[in-house]
Amino acid sequence: MYKLTIEEKTYSCQPDETVLDALLRGNVNISYACKKGTCHSCMVRSPDTVPPEAAQAGLKNTLKKRNHFLACLCHPEQDMVIKLPDQSEFYTEGTVVVNEMLNRNTLLLIIAFKDAFEFNAGQFVNLQRADGLTRSYSIANTPQESNTLEFHIRRLPGGRFSEWLHDEIKAGDTIAVSEPRGHCFYLPEKSEQGILLVGTGTGLAPLAGILTDALAQGHSGPIYLFHGSREVEDLYRIDEMRQLAEQHQNFHYIPCISSNHVPAGFSHGRANEVALATLTDLKGWRVFLCGHPEMVNQMKKMTFLKGAASADIYADAFLVTPT
Repeated sequence: MYKLTIEEKTYSCQPDETVLDALLRGNVNISYACKKGTCHSCMVRSPDTVPPEAAQAGLKNTLKKRNHFLACLCHPEQDMVIKLPDQSEFYTEGTVVVNEMLNRNTLLLIIAFKDAFEFNAGQFVNLQRADGLTRSYSIANTPQESNTLEFHIRRLPGGRFSEWLHDEIKAGDTIAVSEPRGHCFYLPEKSEQGILLVGTGTGLAPLAGILTDALAQGHSGPIYLFHGSREVEDLYRIDEMRQLAEQHQNFHYIPCISSNHVPAGFSHGRANEVALATLTDLKGWRVFLCGHPEMVNQMKKMTFLKGAASADIYADAFLVTPT
């Protein structure tokens, strides 16, 4: 019999029980449906313990790395601390050290921390204002750089949080930052695998972190980044990406403009359409999609149809309406 701990409460798991069985017997409010590992409704996380391999069947490798598992498939092999998806997040206080404009509507925000902040490049966190207003933003830097988090914040007209960050917050101010979330990040496996990165607007933020991480860890396969916007003025870090492409023969950067005024050096069309026209066979590729929900959803289907395995398609759809 093993002990399961959720917050400050403990539950016993009998030898013939799964974690889901034990928690339901203990009247824990946990989501579930199929009870056989198909629907993933009962996915939970063990922050300090690697779960049994069988309990992670069918999960993406990035979820496995963060010790997510399916409660309905888990027969514990030791005592476990379990975190449910709806549990209250733990927030850390950070200090704004940089807030400057990247282009006409995108703010570069860098937050520093006293203690180490563990994350994977490409994940996201929740930022919380003193009054409790909370929004999610993707991390744009890599853990190797410093004890900071970098964000690219687009101003959404009428968006209370983005306008507060653009107009009011300043260097020296403090802000609450949640634990990192999301499984859209790079793992140093299959270094010869092709990687496709497609983003619109500030979708570049997580993709830049994933790209930097992959290059730093010696990824040898081809890497293509398609970054799109309607006008050139809404793209950013163009020179930085071109410099990276010059330094790494396997990295290809394609900035895309969908309006009719396309300067030399830019591809004409939407980033997703240019990407699909450029790379016609994605069998064996890893795909990362970030940006407008419509683009992300469309590309998940199209990249799968072009050969990418569903387990190798990672997506992060951004909010596009002000709240």
